[in-house]
Parts: sequence; C-alpha cells; structure tokens
Amino acid sequence: MACITMICMPLNALYVDFNSYFASVEQQLRPELRSKPIGVLAVMAETTCCIAASYEAKAFGIKTGTGVRDARELCKDIIFVEARPPLYVQFHHKLIEIVESCTHVEKVLSIDEMVCKLTGSQQNKENALKLAAKIKREINKQFEYIRCSIGIAPNTFLAKTASNMQKPDGCVVIEDNDIPNKLFKLNLRALNGIGRQMQARLERYGIDTVEKLYTADRAQLRSAWGSIEGERYYDKLRGIEPFYVKNSRSSLGHSHVLPPEQRSVEGAKAVLHRLLQKAAMRMRSYDLLTSHISIKIKLRHRKTKEAARFYNESAITATDNSLKLTESLETLLHGFTTIDTNFDPIAVGVNFGRLINANEYMDDLFAEKPSASEKKLNKALDILNLKYGKNTVYFAGAHSALASAPMRIAFNYVPDLVVESD
Repeated sequence: MACITMICMPLNALYVDFNSYFASVEQQLRPELRSKPIGVLAVMAETTCCIAASYEAKAFGIKTGTGVRDARELCKDIIFVEARPPLYVQFHHKLIEIVESCTHVEKVLSIDEMVCKLTGSQQNKENALKLAAKIKREINKQFEYIRCSIGIAPNTFLAKTASNMQKPDGCVVIEDNDIPNKLFKLNLRALNGIGRQMQARLERYGIDTVEKLYTADRAQLRSAWGSIEGERYYDKLRGIEPFYVKNSRSSLGHSHVLPPEQRSVEGAKAVLHRLLQKAAMRMRSYDLLTSHISIKIKLRHRKTKEAARFYNESAITATDNSLKLTESLETLLHGFTTIDTNFDPIAVGVNFGRLINANEYMDDLFAEKPSASEKKLNKALDILNLKYGKNTVYFAGAHSALASAPMRIAFNYVPDLVVESD
C-alpha cells in the first residue's frame, strides 16, 4: 500500500502593515488631532479627495478616495490636514529601524508595509506571536499613536491577507492547516491584487467567491488573468512563494492635482514644467536615460462637470538632458492650447518611459549628440539644487509653479528625501 507524505509548510512570513499611516503620523505629531476624525488631503481644496483617513473618520464611512464634500456630509466634525510627505518618509525610516531591531526586514513593500522572513525557531507559532508582540511593543514605546496590524503565514501573500483580517492593531496567523478554509469567509476584494476590474473579470469566468477561486485549476486562472500571473495566484493561495524575475525600473514620473489658482492653461503648463524638471533630476540620480515621454492632463467642464483628458506622447532619442526634455514637453503641449475654454485642467502628470542604464546605452549614429556643455549644465543644476535647495536653479517654464507639486508618495514607492525633498 502506497504511503503519501504531506509536506507541511512552515510560517515563513511576518507582514507589518501600519494602520491609517499618514493620519496616524499627523496624530502622533499633533496632540490636538488625537482621537479626532481627520482626513489627509494632497492639497487643501474642496474639489479634492482624502488620500488617508484616521480610524475615527473611517467609523463614519470616510476612506481613501472620499471627496471633501462627501466627507463633510458623512462627518460634520471632520478635520482636514494637508499631507506632509517628507515627514511620512522620515517616520517610515524610523519605523524600519524599530522593526529591524526586533528581526530582519526582508523587503520594504511600500511607505507603510514591510515583510520579515521568519527563520528557525521564529517559525514556531508561539514564537512568531511573541515576535509580533515585541514589534508592537517597541513601536509603542516611541510612537504611541502609530499602530500596526501584523499577519503571519507561510508566504507573503497570505501574511498580507492575514494582516488585513483584524484592523486596527490586530495580529492574525494563517497556518498551513488553516488553508483554505480560513480564506473562504473573505470576499474576493479582500485578496491583494483583486480590484474592481479584476473581480468583474473573474465573475465572467464564473468565479465569484474565494472558494471558487481556490478550486479553479492553474489553466483556468491563467486564462482568467490572461497571463502567467494567474498561475502565480494559484500558488500564492496555497502558501507557496512564487518566483519573480527582478525587473529594472521601466518608467518614472510625477503627477499633481492642481490647486484652484492654477487651473488654467498657463498654470497647467507651468506645473508640467516643474514636474518634468523634478523627474529629470530623479532620473539622473538613478543614472538612467529615457527614450519616451508622455503627458496627461485631466480636465473638467465648468458647468456640466463632465470629465475629459488630454494625452500626448512621443518617442525621443535616449537622454537625461533637462533642456532636450523641456523641448519635447513644449512640442507635446502644442495641442493643449486648442482645448475648449469651458474645460479647466484639474490634474497633470508627466512620465518618462523605456528607461535604460546610461552606461549600457549605445549612441545612435544619426542622432544629435549632447554637447559637453549640456552635460556640464545638467550636472551643475543637480549639484546646486542638492546643496542650496531645489529651486535654486531651474528652467523658466516652471517659474510660476515653484511652490507647486511638492513631494508625493505613490503606492509601493518611497521617495528619496535627498533627491526629492522640496
């Protein structure tokens, strides 16, 4: 009679997710905001939305993406504060140090999430829970109003899932023998990587519960995702850590919601110049070149509130030269001046794509080569702005937007305070 050996997967991952991070940092720094419903805004304007909300605000149904007007209707006592990204980055590094003092941080996944690899005796459930308690205790010693939820599981995906199951300040373990039953009570959207569009896609394949997702085979999930990511998802649900080939950065850019005083053609253009100059400096700090530039401008009709978008892009000879990039930006902006004057620009963005390492680039024989003086100019710009402040030297197109487009924190991207602080 054949003997079947079942392999039990140990607890390999401890996931730390800081609760309502931006709002919690504000409450830590400002006693008058503690225990109050607060919404954090990218810019102080009635037409914008919350990029974070305290748990006191969440109790009223306010969350990331809730508009200012809607938030006021949900909670008349809500307090709005303007985001301070440099402070959130500083706290981010302090929190990494605290967690690192307890156990090694394997990977930083975003400004408010990190995963630690459990090894040896840490993989025992009791010891893993003691480690989680220690992390919470050490954080609380320094920052009483910053709390985290911790998930412990065989892989990063399930550990993140566990961290979301008890908020705020929770700790949940998903062991090998909890799979899959502990997942079945969750909604599809509770799983990382399944947003509104992916949920609709899965439902077209007859998958409308986590149980149906789990019982689908590899081929079905690959078909549903339309790529190998479906097969990876099959493994992740079973506690297996999928293998990923580490890709180099392929694009970078900046976007900004325009304050009311800059919602004009000239204001939008000035902010785009500012964003381009910031992105160019950041790109040079990575020693990269771009061969593709794109811009987007979100528009809204003054009377009907109808939304529209202006988008333009262009392939260019690989460069990191702010002067050449500015010329390309001006070319892309030509069509923007013909937009119906009843539409106001409310947000802008610039993006550099098809990035390559500068030391790997082979010059185009027929392309115009950057002069030695142009290279010196860009180097001098960066040195002066790093030493004396970001607006010490700049190209004139950004002059009326120097106070605009401050540092922003995107999902799974933590800004460099030296290169990107304003």
